Amino acid sequence: MKKVSKLEAVLWNIAFPGFTQLLTGQYIKGVLFVVLEFIMNVNSHFNRAIMLSFLGEIRQAEMVVDYQWLMFYPCIYMFSMWDAYRFAMPDGEKYSYLPFVFGAYLVTVGLMVSPKVTFLGIHPGPIFLPMIFLVPGLLMGGIIKQILKIWYRNSKTGT
Repeated sequence: MKKVSKLEAVLWNIAFPGFTQLLTGQYIKGVLFVVLEFIMNVNSHFNRAIMLSFLGEIRQAEMVVDYQWLMFYPCIYMFSMWDAYRFAMPDGEKYSYLPFVFGAYLVTVGLMVSPKVTFLGIHPGPIFLPMIFLVPGLLMGGIIKQILKIWYRNSKTGT
Protein backbone atom coordinates (compact mmCIF):
# COMPACT_ATOMS: atom_id res chain seq x y z
CA MET A 1 0.00 0.00 0.00
CA LYS A 2 1.19 3.47 -0.89
CA LYS A 3 2.05 5.70 2.07
CA VAL A 4 0.87 9.30 1.96
CA SER A 5 1.42 12.29 4.22
CA LYS A 6 -1.32 13.33 6.65
CA LEU A 7 -1.91 16.52 4.67
CA GLU A 8 -2.13 14.69 1.34
CA ALA A 9 -4.49 12.14 2.86
CA VAL A 10 -6.87 14.79 4.19
CA LEU A 11 -6.74 16.97 1.08
CA TRP A 12 -7.64 14.08 -1.25
CA ASN A 13 -10.58 13.18 0.96
CA ILE A 14 -11.73 16.80 1.11
CA ALA A 15 -11.81 16.68 -2.68
CA PHE A 16 -13.92 13.51 -2.59
CA PRO A 17 -14.49 11.00 0.21
CA GLY A 18 -12.76 7.72 -0.59
CA PHE A 19 -10.02 9.11 -2.87
CA THR A 20 -7.24 8.59 -0.32
CA GLN A 21 -8.42 5.06 0.38
CA LEU A 22 -8.32 4.29 -3.36
CA LEU A 23 -4.91 5.98 -3.71
CA THR A 24 -3.48 3.88 -0.88
CA GLY A 25 -4.86 0.57 -2.17
CA GLN A 26 -7.75 0.24 0.29
CA TYR A 27 -10.14 -0.43 -2.59
CA ILE A 28 -13.15 -1.87 -0.78
CA LYS A 29 -13.21 0.96 1.75
CA GLY A 30 -12.54 3.56 -0.95
CA VAL A 31 -15.34 2.31 -3.19
CA LEU A 32 -17.68 2.19 -0.19
CA PHE A 33 -16.96 5.84 0.67
CA VAL A 34 -17.38 6.90 -2.98
CA VAL A 35 -20.69 5.03 -3.28
CA LEU A 36 -21.99 6.41 0.04
CA GLU A 37 -21.00 9.94 -0.96
CA PHE A 38 -22.74 9.54 -4.32
CA ILE A 39 -25.95 8.14 -2.78
CA MET A 40 -26.14 10.88 -0.14
CA ASN A 41 -25.21 13.61 -2.61
CA VAL A 42 -27.83 12.62 -5.19
CA ASN A 43 -30.62 12.01 -2.69
CA SER A 44 -29.98 15.21 -0.74
CA HIS A 45 -29.58 17.34 -3.90
CA PHE A 46 -26.38 18.60 -2.31
CA ASN A 47 -24.61 19.72 -5.50
CA ARG A 48 -27.63 21.77 -6.58
CA ALA A 49 -27.81 23.39 -3.13
CA ILE A 50 -24.07 24.18 -3.29
CA MET A 51 -24.46 25.77 -6.71
CA LEU A 52 -27.48 27.82 -5.66
CA SER A 53 -25.75 28.93 -2.46
CA PHE A 54 -22.68 30.13 -4.32
CA LEU A 55 -24.97 32.00 -6.71
CA GLY A 56 -26.56 33.75 -3.72
CA GLU A 57 -29.87 31.89 -4.03
CA ILE A 58 -29.97 30.72 -0.40
CA ARG A 59 -33.77 30.35 -0.16
CA GLN A 60 -33.81 28.22 -3.31
CA ALA A 61 -30.98 26.10 -1.89
CA GLU A 62 -33.08 25.53 1.23
CA MET A 63 -36.02 24.46 -0.91
CA VAL A 64 -34.10 21.92 -3.02
CA VAL A 65 -32.01 20.31 -0.29
CA ASP A 66 -33.34 17.19 1.42
CA TYR A 67 -32.23 17.63 5.03
CA GLN A 68 -33.02 14.01 5.94
CA TRP A 69 -30.42 12.78 3.46
CA LEU A 70 -27.96 15.64 3.93
CA MET A 71 -27.69 15.06 7.67
CA PHE A 72 -25.84 11.79 6.95
CA TYR A 73 -23.21 13.65 4.95
CA PRO A 74 -21.10 15.38 7.66
CA CYS A 75 -20.42 12.17 9.59
CA ILE A 76 -19.47 10.11 6.53
CA TYR A 77 -17.42 13.00 5.13
CA MET A 78 -15.49 13.62 8.34
CA PHE A 79 -15.09 9.90 9.04
CA SER A 80 -13.58 9.31 5.61
CA MET A 81 -11.13 12.15 6.29
CA TRP A 82 -10.30 10.72 9.71
CA ASP A 83 -9.79 7.28 8.20
CA ALA A 84 -7.41 8.72 5.61
CA TYR A 85 -5.56 10.72 8.27
CA ARG A 86 -5.34 7.67 10.55
CA PHE A 87 -3.76 5.63 7.76
CA ALA A 88 -1.08 8.31 7.29
CA MET A 89 -0.42 9.21 10.94
CA PRO A 90 2.49 7.79 12.90
CA ASP A 91 1.85 5.00 15.38
CA GLY A 92 1.30 6.28 18.87
CA GLU A 93 -0.36 9.56 17.87
CA LYS A 94 -3.18 9.95 20.36
CA TYR A 95 -6.60 11.59 20.25
CA SER A 96 -6.27 12.79 16.64
CA TYR A 97 -9.83 11.74 15.95
CA LEU A 98 -11.27 14.45 18.22
CA PRO A 99 -11.15 17.40 15.78
CA PHE A 100 -12.79 15.23 13.11
CA VAL A 101 -15.52 14.03 15.49
CA PHE A 102 -16.33 17.47 16.86
CA GLY A 103 -16.20 18.87 13.33
CA ALA A 104 -18.81 16.31 12.26
CA TYR A 105 -20.97 17.08 15.30
CA LEU A 106 -20.99 20.82 14.80
CA VAL A 107 -21.46 20.67 11.02
CA THR A 108 -24.53 18.52 11.66
CA VAL A 109 -25.82 21.02 14.24
CA GLY A 110 -25.15 23.86 11.80
CA LEU A 111 -27.15 22.05 9.15
CA MET A 112 -30.06 21.44 11.53
CA VAL A 113 -30.31 25.08 12.66
CA SER A 114 -29.51 26.61 9.27
CA PRO A 115 -33.15 27.36 8.32
CA LYS A 116 -33.52 29.58 11.41
CA VAL A 117 -30.16 31.36 11.68
CA THR A 118 -29.55 34.88 10.41
CA PHE A 119 -26.87 37.19 11.77
CA LEU A 120 -26.22 40.79 10.81
CA GLY A 121 -29.00 40.44 8.25
CA ILE A 122 -27.23 37.58 6.46
CA HIS A 123 -28.86 34.18 6.17
CA PRO A 124 -26.03 31.68 5.42
CA GLY A 125 -28.35 28.75 4.63
CA PRO A 126 -27.74 24.99 4.48
CA ILE A 127 -24.30 25.15 2.86
CA PHE A 128 -22.47 28.10 4.40
CA LEU A 129 -23.70 27.81 8.01
CA PRO A 130 -22.48 24.21 8.40
CA MET A 131 -19.15 25.31 6.88
CA ILE A 132 -18.94 28.08 9.48
CA PHE A 133 -19.81 25.61 12.27
CA LEU A 134 -16.90 23.38 11.18
CA VAL A 135 -14.38 25.90 12.52
CA PRO A 136 -15.53 25.83 16.18
CA GLY A 137 -15.93 22.05 15.92
CA LEU A 138 -12.32 21.62 14.83
CA LEU A 139 -11.14 24.09 17.49
CA MET A 140 -13.10 22.37 20.28
CA GLY A 141 -11.82 18.96 19.21
CA GLY A 142 -8.27 20.30 18.96
CA ILE A 143 -8.41 21.86 22.42
CA ILE A 144 -9.82 18.69 23.98
CA LYS A 145 -7.16 16.67 22.14
CA GLN A 146 -4.39 18.86 23.64
CA ILE A 147 -5.90 18.65 27.14
CA LEU A 148 -6.10 14.85 26.92
CA LYS A 149 -2.54 14.59 25.60
CA ILE A 150 -1.28 16.65 28.55
CA TRP A 151 -3.37 14.61 30.98
CA TYR A 152 -2.11 11.35 29.43
CA ARG A 153 1.52 12.52 29.55
CA ASN A 154 1.14 13.61 33.19
CA SER A 155 -0.54 10.35 34.18
CA LYS A 156 2.38 8.41 32.67
CA THR A 157 4.98 10.48 34.53
CA GLY A 158 2.99 10.53 37.77
CA THR A 159 2.78 14.31 38.07
